[in-house]
Amino acid sequence: MLRLDAHIMSKQPQMDQHFDPQRIEEETYRNWESSGYFQPTGNGKPYSIAIPPPNVTGTLHVGHAFQNTIMDVLIRYHRMEGFSTLWQPGTDHAGIATQMVVTEKLRAEGVQLSDVDRKSFVDRVWKWRDEAGGTITKQMRRVGSSVDWSRERFTLDEGFSRAVHEVFVRLYEDGLIYRGKRLVNWDPVMKTALSDLEVVNDEVTGSLWYLRYPLERGVTTSDGSTYVVVATTRPETMLGDSAVAVHPEDDRYKDLVGKHIELPLVNRQIPIIADDYVDREFGTGCLKITPAHDFNDNEVGERHQLPLVNVFTAEAAINENAPASYRGLDRFVARERIVDDLKKLDLLERIEDYKVQLPRGERSNAILEPWMTDQWFVAIKALAEPAIAAVEKGDIEFVPKRWENVYFNWMHNIKDWCISRQLWWGHQIPAWYDDAGNIFVARTEEEARKKHNLASNLTLRRDPDVLETWFSSALWTFGTLGWPEQTQDLEKFHPTDVLVTGHDIIFFWVARMIMMTLRFTGEVPFKQVYVTGLVRDKNGQKMTKTKGNGLDPMDVIEGIEVQDLIEKRTSNLTQPRMAARIAKETKRDFPDGIPTYGTDALRFTFCAIASPGSTYNFDLQQVEGYHFFCNKLWNATRFVLGNLDDSFKVQNCENSLVDAWIKSRLARLIERLRASIADYRFDVYAQELYQFIWHEYCDWYLELAKPVLFNEPADSDRAIATRSTLVQVLETQSRLLHPVMPYITETIWQKLAPYCNLEGSTIMLAEFPKVDDYAVDTESEKSVAWMQKVVSTIRNLRSERRIPPSNQVVVEISGLTNSDLSAVRQTTPLIQRLAKVSELQQINEDAHKPGSTQVVDNLRISLPFASVEERAAEQERLAKEIGRLQKDLQQSNGKLANENFVNRAPEDVVQKERDRKATTESQLGVLENQLASLEVGA
Repeated sequence: MLRLDAHIMSKQPQMDQHFDPQRIEEETYRNWESSGYFQPTGNGKPYSIAIPPPNVTGTLHVGHAFQNTIMDVLIRYHRMEGFSTLWQPGTDHAGIATQMVVTEKLRAEGVQLSDVDRKSFVDRVWKWRDEAGGTITKQMRRVGSSVDWSRERFTLDEGFSRAVHEVFVRLYEDGLIYRGKRLVNWDPVMKTALSDLEVVNDEVTGSLWYLRYPLERGVTTSDGSTYVVVATTRPETMLGDSAVAVHPEDDRYKDLVGKHIELPLVNRQIPIIADDYVDREFGTGCLKITPAHDFNDNEVGERHQLPLVNVFTAEAAINENAPASYRGLDRFVARERIVDDLKKLDLLERIEDYKVQLPRGERSNAILEPWMTDQWFVAIKALAEPAIAAVEKGDIEFVPKRWENVYFNWMHNIKDWCISRQLWWGHQIPAWYDDAGNIFVARTEEEARKKHNLASNLTLRRDPDVLETWFSSALWTFGTLGWPEQTQDLEKFHPTDVLVTGHDIIFFWVARMIMMTLRFTGEVPFKQVYVTGLVRDKNGQKMTKTKGNGLDPMDVIEGIEVQDLIEKRTSNLTQPRMAARIAKETKRDFPDGIPTYGTDALRFTFCAIASPGSTYNFDLQQVEGYHFFCNKLWNATRFVLGNLDDSFKVQNCENSLVDAWIKSRLARLIERLRASIADYRFDVYAQELYQFIWHEYCDWYLELAKPVLFNEPADSDRAIATRSTLVQVLETQSRLLHPVMPYITETIWQKLAPYCNLEGSTIMLAEFPKVDDYAVDTESEKSVAWMQKVVSTIRNLRSERRIPPSNQVVVEISGLTNSDLSAVRQTTPLIQRLAKVSELQQINEDAHKPGSTQVVDNLRISLPFASVEERAAEQERLAKEIGRLQKDLQQSNGKLANENFVNRAPEDVVQKERDRKATTESQLGVLENQLASLEVGA
């Protein structure tokens, strides 16, 4: 931590003594928002981002906070660059999630969904949304998201709903929306179709039943059997079988192709077909085909024109298409009855344990069924072709580029899109039916009657289904800007510049936005898609409730006690053993809870880990480290301000060597930061800033400035130049850091602006630094780099010798080149100050006195012993240290030679021991060389 010298501390500090993010963050954000700083300003080139709308039911998780940080960095950077910048906010109505939340609230009041009508329920949802649905927007404010809240949209607000209905009607009129009976993911609890993204596949240990299917009379297999054996994980679906399939090249069954099976229990004949889909290694190589209850079987059924036999009701019970003895039974009760009946008929050959993927509804946790039902679909291929071309031509660029292949693979194999959901909450489909079942699609019922010349007394019934949320969110970039009206905002800010999103929704959202936006605006929705990876825990594990390894960004920002954290992680768990495990691990990992780290430290962590990749490991220790970085910057600012009086103003002065050096390093930093933003290398951006601020500015330049500040008259040219450089560089690096750490930089900038003659009320609207703001000075960089090398080497030698910091030393240096001689002349006083050197002696290579020595590049730098006793003491110290390390090495070798330890201990424990051994060997080698050199010199 930066030390404030006594004479500085005697002055009245201009900033709080300690950095406290809680004191500055919320108030700073309120000032920004109330001042309208988030709204587009100026006449600069437009730059816009539409935020991926989070669910109105949601809370901010680590992934949200990570992506919001990335977007905010881009927005703040372009705002400072003078762009007319719009970050469009909004939330998604989240059909299923919201309906479930309100349904549960009604149930808690003793009211069942069946007790209310649609209008009453929807009114109740709107009331809930107004009272409690804004949690995530409050949290977005807390992480510093500088979105234009004055333009906040909701996918069910009046204007956006108009756009949704307009798109539906136009697509229907163009023949691209139709209603038909197709296979969908069906949730028998919610009684609605689901998208693939709303399906969670759990791997569980299930069973594989081997069933005997009798061949038609007179037909036998090649070995004389009168039946074939099929293997299935869902025996209840056999009631809807339409065929048995074998591989065309399977010699065991080729003579059976074209023959028939007597389907057990059902007394229905089904054909034996040949299809490449069959895996000859699965089961017996015979596969039952149930086109109405399996997606892959459905495709086989289409190829062979097999009948669709649906045997389930909407509740996943057996329906009237099955034999009477099973009708009305729940699917799993029916499974047991069917297996028992097959066993009685000697048609159950065996049962094996088998790992199965069990599809569950993300919200209801119900086991899903592929089910045939009437739904609305988009005929998607006509929309997909121009969307593919837009990426191929480069109108849209994926970053990283490899995600284009994922996009193309899905788009080239795209299937029609099921867009209807059997819910009450959402955009109700704008279609009406008469009693004869005729469909009339229009924007309103009045328009439907007028367009189709329907009698005023004709009874019309509106379609009860709603559109899935991906349909409405596909219109997000243009629907939020006023389409279908050709608004000024639409003209100015569309297409947007970049979409920041995860790779898991490239299919569900990104591709559909591209298709819809091209269709209805003739423009791409965004010019670039920056695809982020998934944020995992520090061990690379997915953050889940069952693992108890998740972290709430708000807890990281504001802090939380350990007991509160345990309660938060275990409150919804029903298994006591799991809750106990999570509580134990939480106490181990966070014995004192989570301190208050603040938003800036969390945001900097997100940027620092945002390297190109599919996953990022999030470690709270990194946040703690960047909190210390905030402290370092805070104390550096206090130091600088403590050396200024109220009348001081930055002046353009002649640069000293170190002034020229720090400004030159700053010029190069600005260039690298601009390049890293352009390349979406937020990790490089953060690393470069950290290195410059912590090491070059704080560790080196502030120390180099102290002799001038402490020893020169305040009104001397040199003192004025040093103070001016201190303030200029600190102010500039604050603007560079602002997109990542907005709160601390705003606070610092407000303190520095008066000294810099800067106009403007906020750093947000200050100009982002340009490369030519500072001059590159190669010679000063070479000289200071040489000085840093020498000082670091001397400090290492002092540390090895354990020379007290207050003791002055004599240093011998040899091997100097002509370039080094120039640096020596310029930097000797600096070396003497920083390394506590009383005398820097330039000598010949063979003239070194006995002492501690290090060779760096061409230089040999040594600290001679002041006496024989000092040399002997150093030899004794080295010998003792070598002895200690030899014992440590002996212990490590003993452990690693023990087969029980190597084979039975956890791999990470064994690896730590191997690492410890390698480190000990390395340290031992260094010390032995040092001791040998002293003995040779004797």
